[in-house]
Amino acid sequence: MDAFLLALILTFVIALGGREQMIVAQFSSATDRNGPLLIIAISCAVATAAVMAYAGATIASILPRRAAEMLVAFALIAGAVELFWPVKVKPMKEPTRSYVAIGAVLVFRQMQDAARFAIFALAAWAVYPTTALIGGAMAGVASVVLGWSLGVEALNKLPLRAIRFALGVCMIIAGVVIGLNARFMFL
Repeated sequence: MDAFLLALILTFVIALGGREQMIVAQFSSATDRNGPLLIIAISCAVATAAVMAYAGATIASILPRRAAEMLVAFALIAGAVELFWPVKVKPMKEPTRSYVAIGAVLVFRQMQDAARFAIFALAAWAVYPTTALIGGAMAGVASVVLGWSLGVEALNKLPLRAIRFALGVCMIIAGVVIGLNARFMFL
C-alpha cells in the first residue's frame, strides 16, 4: 500500500507542468479538447508507467538489496535533474493531427521524465511492484487529463517552474539519504 500511495502522489505532483502535460495541453487547446487525443494520452501514460515499473522491478530483482537501494537513489537523482531542467515546449505544428505521431511523441517524452523515474524507483523499492505500477498509472492518467482539460493557457498561469524546482530539491535530498543509507546502512 505504501508504494501505491507514494507512486500516486509523487507521480501526479512531479508530472505537474511536465513536458507531456504541456504537449497534451497544447494539442487539447488546438483541437478543442477532442476525445481521441485524451484516449491516446491516457494510453501512453498507462503504457509508460507499466514499462518503467516492470523495468524497475526486473532490475531490482537481480540486484542485492543494498544495490537495489542504490538504484532507487540514482533513479530519484536522475528524476530530480530532469525536474531542474526548464520545460520549454515549442508550439506544436502537426498539420495532419496524426494521433500516432502525437502518441509517439508522448511516449518518447514520458519515458524520460521525472515522474516515470519515480515509478521506476518505487517499483524497484516495493515488495509488490504492481502497486507502484497502479499508483503511477493512475497519477499519470490524472496528469494528462488535467493538461487536456485545462489547456495550455491555464497551465501557463500556474507557478509550475517553482513547484518543479522545489520537488527537484526534495528528490535530491531523498536520493542522497537513500544512497547514504544503502552505502553505510545508517538506518
